[in-house]
Order: sequence, then structure tokens, then C-alpha cells
Amino acid sequence: MAVRHTRRRKRALKADINVVPYIDVMLVLLIIFMATAPLLNLGVNVDLPQSKASTIKTDTKPAIVSVNAAGELFLTADTLRNTPLSREDLVAQVSAFAKAHPDAPVYVAADGTASYQTVYDVLSLLQSEAHVAKAGLMSIPSQTKAP
Repeated sequence: MAVRHTRRRKRALKADINVVPYIDVMLVLLIIFMATAPLLNLGVNVDLPQSKASTIKTDTKPAIVSVNAAGELFLTADTLRNTPLSREDLVAQVSAFAKAHPDAPVYVAADGTASYQTVYDVLSLLQSEAHVAKAGLMSIPSQTKAP
């Protein structure tokens, strides 16, 4: 009887990484971010007027009181992000911010079509009732260069 010796070939080790699961996870995350990005509204839509004033540099982050065209008030300061407030709540929140950050300015970002009286009333509230030392108006730099 003849004994047959069959040699078995050993398979070479495969050193490749299977990246298909990583691609699947990446695509799922991409879809999630694409779906949620439009839902993140980070600001109040305010059409700021243009001016030729220069930009003010500050070390502390300012509080921003936004006034939309309808005259509604929103506050962005510290942990608050575009929170709609009544005038009384605005005074309380801004005065607390002014006590915590005495050197921080408070800016009023009013829509260009907002009533001048409303903007003036907000500035008066900030200075008289909230006791803000530095209150000012925000604007967009003008597209034309100043002479």
C-alpha cells in the first residue's frame, strides 16, 4: 500500500483591518449631524443696522439683549442662550449678571425695524433699574470704508 502524503498549505495571515464597521458608524453619525444641524438655532434673527464705528475689544464676554422687530426681548448671558424674557425678568437677570461681572458690558442688539422707543426703553431699563455701568448698541460694520 502506498501511503500518500498530502501537504496542507498553511494560509497566510491576513493583516488587514476590517474598516466596514467604522464606515457604517461614520455614515450614521454623518446622517445624525446633517439632520440635527438645521434644528440648532443659535441666535435670534435680528437685522442689525450698519455703522462706521470701530469694533470694541473686551476681555470679558458681554451680555446681549436682543430686541426683535415685534419688540420681544431675549437675553444671552453666561448660561442663558436667547431666552425670551419680560421686562421685569430682564432687569433681574441683567442686574444679577452686572453684579457677578461688574466690568462686562451689556449690548442691545435691536432689529433695524424695531421701534426706536422700544430700544430706548431697554437702554433706560439697563442703566436705571439693572444698574449696568456699560450699556451700548450693537451694529454690523458698514460695507463701505469710512473716509
